[in-house]
Amino acid sequence: MSEDRKTVIITGASRGIGHYTARCFLDRGWRIITCSRDAVPEECLRDKNWTCHLPTDLGDGDSVLSFIDQVNEIVGDGAIHALVNNAGMSPKTPYKERLGCLNGDLDAWKDVFEINFYAALRLSRGFAAALHRGKGAIVNVTSIAGHKIHPFAGSAYSISKAALSALTREMADEFAALDVRVNAVAPGEIETDMIEPEYEALIPRIPLDRMGSPADVAGTIYYLCSDDASYVTGTEIWVTGGQHLF
Repeated sequence: MSEDRKTVIITGASRGIGHYTARCFLDRGWRIITCSRDAVPEECLRDKNWTCHLPTDLGDGDSVLSFIDQVNEIVGDGAIHALVNNAGMSPKTPYKERLGCLNGDLDAWKDVFEINFYAALRLSRGFAAALHRGKGAIVNVTSIAGHKIHPFAGSAYSISKAALSALTREMADEFAALDVRVNAVAPGEIETDMIEPEYEALIPRIPLDRMGSPADVAGTIYYLCSDDASYVTGTEIWVTGGQHLF
């Protein structure tokens, strides 16, 4: 890979925030390497800067290691300039009810933590050398639910996002020795496939009086990966329309 364009890795890029984030970087000329369980739309793969998409199960440790090996082979001695740990899952009951601490299978909690927490740690470790060569940045996508009780997000999801916030802080300290910045973005109510009709009831709690768009989050992620944020690390930016104030 030549060095004339920066390279970013984005997880969960087939839809929602991840897909908008990929488009945001593509529009700015970055090379994109992505993974998700689903295929990426063909029109995106036709973009010459979208280097490759590798189907990966981030809930499976062996699949994550395979993804790391494949990407490091593609990059070779080159650099990675950004890693966006976006993929996440929030399981519900068959009736789409919130799963709390008293209900639900504990194995489901393990599945949530594998994708929402451990995958981010494994990928950050696996790409540390290439990120060091690029003096790059890592952005973890957390959630408003990781900081306060949420009426719809389940306990496993919320706690995994709280853990990811803490991981961001610890990584920011350790990765600084590699010239790698680590930050997080905490979205609020964003209009994606995860949003159900009942979320409309939360809009009165949002000072900006609307749900956010995936583009709102993508732009913040891009800022944290850009040179404009070269002295920003260990920070979690709220993208909530002010909802986190209450």
